[in-house]
Parts: sequence; C-alpha cells; structure tokens
Amino acid sequence: MGELKLMKGNEALAEAAIRAGADAYFGYPITPQSEVIEYLMAEKPYDRTGMVVLQAESEIAAINMVYGAAGAGKKVMTSSSSPGISLKQEGLSYIAGSELPCVYANVVRGGPGLGTIQPSQADYFQSTKGGGHGDYRQIVLAPASVQEMSDFVKLGFELAFKYRIAVLILSDGVIGQMMEKVELFDPIPRMTEEEIIANYPWATTGKKRGTERRVITSLDLDSHKMEEHNHHLQAKYKTISENEVRYELIDCDDAEYIFVAYGSSARIAQKAVQLARAKGIKAGLFRLITLYPFPGKEMAELCKKGVKGWLAVEMSAGQMVEDVMLSVKGCAKVEHYGRYGGIVHSPEEVLHAMEEKIIKE
Repeated sequence: MGELKLMKGNEALAEAAIRAGADAYFGYPITPQSEVIEYLMAEKPYDRTGMVVLQAESEIAAINMVYGAAGAGKKVMTSSSSPGISLKQEGLSYIAGSELPCVYANVVRGGPGLGTIQPSQADYFQSTKGGGHGDYRQIVLAPASVQEMSDFVKLGFELAFKYRIAVLILSDGVIGQMMEKVELFDPIPRMTEEEIIANYPWATTGKKRGTERRVITSLDLDSHKMEEHNHHLQAKYKTISENEVRYELIDCDDAEYIFVAYGSSARIAQKAVQLARAKGIKAGLFRLITLYPFPGKEMAELCKKGVKGWLAVEMSAGQMVEDVMLSVKGCAKVEHYGRYGGIVHSPEEVLHAMEEKIIKE
C-alpha cells in the first residue's frame, strides 16, 4: 500500500504532479483552484525532484510556457479555474495543432463571466467540443474523488505522451476543496535529457546534441498539407475513441432508469440510486470517467436492455445531456436536471427529478 494522507483534492493533484515526475508547473492563482500552486510553492519540489514551479504573470503566459516546455519533450502541467481556462484556449489550440503532450486541470466555478467561486460543471462544452479554434480534441478525465484527483495526474501524463495530446482533468469546486483519504502512488523519476532524446524523436532537444534539426509548429500555409495534417489528427482522435473510453456502471444490471453524471454530481446521483432502490425503483448510475472520448456506444448497448429513461444530472443548464441524447438515439426518454450558479443539488432533489421528469411521464 502507498502512503496514505488526508488531503484536499487540489493538494492531491499538486502532490501527484511531483510524484508523476513532472518537470515543471506554470500557473496562476484563482479560486477555487489556488491551493494547487500554493501547495507546490510550499512543498518546494525543486529540492525533491528538480521540478520547476513558477507563477506566471497571467494565465496566457502560463499556457505558452507549457507550450514551450512541452515542445522540448518535458512533462509539464498547469491548472486554473473557469475564467483562467478560457484565457488559455488559444494556447491549447496551438498545442493541439503542434501535437504536444501536456496535462492541465480545470477546477470549475460558476459562470458565465467572473460568476461565483462556488462549484459548477458548466464548462463541459468548452472541455469536450474544443474551446479554442479549429478542429481539435483533447482527452478529458472527470475525477469524482480526491483519490482520482491524484490518480488521474499519473494517467493523464501516460495518455498525453502516448498520443501526443493535451489531457484535461475536469474537476470542480467540490472535488477540489473537499478533504478525503488518498493513497499516493510511488514517485516516478523525472526523465533525463538523454532519455528524452532517445524516446521522443519529435522533441526540440537542440541541434548541438548531434540530432537533426527539429521544428515544431502548427502553421502550414499550404492548404493541401494542412488538410493532410487534419486528416492525421482526426485519425488519432478516432483511435483514442476506440481505445480510451472509461466509465463506471453502478447498479445498472437490472436498471430501468439510469442517472448519467460525472464528478461531484456522480457522487450525489449514486446516493439518489440508493434512495430510489429503497423505494422499489430499479435505478442505476452511468458514471462518466472520460468525457472525451464519450462512452456513447456503451450507453446505446445499455439502452437495448430495456432502459426506460435516462436523467442527465449536472451542475449546469444542460450540456452533457446533448451527448446522452445523441448516444441513445431515441431508444428511451432523456431529460436533464441541473442546478447552476454555484448551487449543488441534493440526492433527494435528483431522485424527485427522475420521478417527475421520467417515471411519471
């Protein structure tokens, strides 16, 4: 068993970055995410592993520092909360176009605009449909516990370098601020310059080392070459969709009614399942772990087993629900229940919504 600690979700994420062998973290404080950079600054990871931690002058500066470090083959990370993530979108599009690996976290707060510092899940569209410009995708992991805030950093780096892609850990103010027991994984050594040169032939490690000249760019003024590059990207995204879908089924074997949720909403919906079962309602939970790739085929298969209705539970006005509708393709009724503006729903409210929106109708 690894080292056990009682930690906030944001702290677990920060500690996991150190243990995952990250070379650098570039960030900027914003509630409810500030504990990430505060923990890193206090922990002084440079003394532990040589990891650089730097507070940039802005979110825009931070993501472009990530862009540069990722281009050198480094394990690099940033994090922010909703308005700050919006500022990073241009840089993330450049990273996607250049096919560079990185991990970043969004501890979502209510919006639009400056909104509130309270939790929300209203960044789903931005996260899963490509918040920046152009046809690109990113892997999106949705932790539902402090443990997963830690585990998904390690997994995120593995996926980022496997596919040369940005990986988003989409958290929220509940998961980021809550405290739970977390089992920390054993530290992974940082890669040496020689290992980077040997393993990442695309990395800009410097011509002086005897390697061929390497250029990383997302620019190509030849439309035909740009189309070829986009075909390559879409093929990669298809491969990811076929191989990296992650989800959890809870009490779905005989379920007639299914809650669909991720993150903190999934925790609440899991309790709603228990309340429903106590009332004799055959309810289950489909918990999304990857929001992209979305487990649409798996939902469609479940639908064939006699599911009568789906309730998308999210702290938004209704975003994920659209993907649920596209997945089940009309085989059963799909409705949405959400609170927003920083309000967190209760299990009783969620069950009542299922009864009123799905079961009674």
